[in-house]
Amino acid sequence: MGHAIEEAAIARGHEVTFRIDQHNMQELDALSAENTDVCIEFTHPDAVLGNLKRLIPKSLPLVIGTTGWESLREDIRKLTLSQGTGLVHASNFSLGMNVMFRLNKELARIMDRYPQYDVFVEDQHHAQKKDSPSGTALSLAQQIVDGLARKTDYVNTHDLARRAPLDHELSISSVRAGKIVGIHQVSYTSDEDTITLKHEAHNRNGFAVGAVIAAELIAGRKGFFEFSELLWDE
Repeated sequence: MGHAIEEAAIARGHEVTFRIDQHNMQELDALSAENTDVCIEFTHPDAVLGNLKRLIPKSLPLVIGTTGWESLREDIRKLTLSQGTGLVHASNFSLGMNVMFRLNKELARIMDRYPQYDVFVEDQHHAQKKDSPSGTALSLAQQIVDGLARKTDYVNTHDLARRAPLDHELSISSVRAGKIVGIHQVSYTSDEDTITLKHEAHNRNGFAVGAVIAAELIAGRKGFFEFSELLWDE
């Protein structure tokens, strides 16, 4: 992902001054407001928390594309605000996916009026993807639960192996196979018809471009944001 982000940044007229991975972590100590405008963090759930604790005190604006730290969201938000810096995060930085996030929220509010429709979320990814459901699928599910009164919780296919979902549960199904980049789908189905929102990533470039746009938007800004808040000026 780092190479794709670097290419996207250069294509948009930016300079990449540091390239840090597990082999040169000591270079994190060299980062400062004098040599860096924004840091983009795309690593691994096991590494992200340690990276954030080292980077946030430097008061450098951050773009966080890694998932898996959501349970510590409030602690990270407080640390970000206490240091007077900016942080933007997302489960998915694809511009197309963020359009779908916005549509998903609005559709949930509309479908709250029509209880004859059940709803479910699907995600498909390559066989090597470790998390299931994906962070993006969980974001879609949470948006639906927030907007649809009849769904108060969500469950994944692992939990539903031996039972059917309860009426108040939103089911999430996941497929891990081949080299699928990423497909996410939300479907509302009734006896009469089905309404579907679908996003399919063709390659990883969309995530990289979105991350660079997020960096442009968080530069010089203070606060703790989701990408969609900056992207749509909400």
